[in-house]
Amino acid sequence: MAYNVFDIANKILAKPYSSDTEELVSNLKLQKLLYYEQGFHLAYYGTPLFDDDIEAWMNGPVVPVILETFKCYKNGGIEYSGDTITLTLNKEEQLFNEVYTVYGKYSATGLMDLAYQEMPWSTTKTGVGSIIPREKMIEYFKGRLKRE
Repeated sequence: MAYNVFDIANKILAKPYSSDTEELVSNLKLQKLLYYEQGFHLAYYGTPLFDDDIEAWMNGPVVPVILETFKCYKNGGIEYSGDTITLTLNKEEQLFNEVYTVYGKYSATGLMDLAYQEMPWSTTKTGVGSIIPREKMIEYFKGRLKRE
């Protein structure tokens, strides 16, 4: 079952509020975390976490509708609206949290640099509308699952 991408984004944005040591997530970092959450979900479960496509832009993987929604924050941290109910994933909750634990500690530029080196982004033409094929994500992240 695929979830709404806004619910997944809000779940990521709520994470720093559960710890006083984490900084708020910027739009750039949110984009990369969505990419990693989607990639590992595809590899582990064989289905997408959310239905929206991820595109290969110059600054790395992007979910355009999320980028557009939070563009008003520019490079700053996105404040999570506490009145939004945070989605609880079914069987996927543990994987979601593990991916966030590993990748959430990176800065936005650190995540961007990681994505630049990875096959799904590096072998996809960059630009608006240039979708990173899910097959590439599955192939790459299945290999990552074996090492993690």
